Amino acid sequence: MTTHQAALETKHAGLDRRIAEESHRPLPDAHLIAGLKKQKLRLKEELAGL
Repeated sequence: MTTHQAALETKHAGLDRRIAEESHRPLPDAHLIAGLKKQKLRLKEELAGL
């Protein structure tokens, strides 16, 4: 595993946590969650290309 790949996986896990935290709030921000999911998808695609 390269350093770049490890960094991407760390960012991906961080986005997972942020999405989960926002989803469990009393009034989750759907716009924020959508943006985080898009970032997560981009990271997943980049990881798949490595």
